[in-house]
Amino acid sequence: MSKHAYRVHLEPEPEGGFTVTLPLLPGCISWGEDYDHAMAMAREAIELYLEVLVEDGKPIPVEKISVPVDTVIEIESPAVA
Repeated sequence: MSKHAYRVHLEPEPEGGFTVTLPLLPGCISWGEDYDHAMAMAREAIELYLEVLVEDGKPIPVEKISVPVDTVIEIESPAVA
């Protein structure tokens, strides 16, 4: 079994949470209540998507990801004294 890495696009939703899409995997879409949930759901969606590709005898797309990869870190502002 080989490992694969995919770019994940998280789009904040006005009502809360994130819609998750994967540019290399058309139609692979998920949603999560917050960042951690969205990433967990993305992982599950990718796994299921790849399983279907294998069952259908289709190749698994390989994404060329170069380092560095952008990400976001959230922090709370320090309290104003």
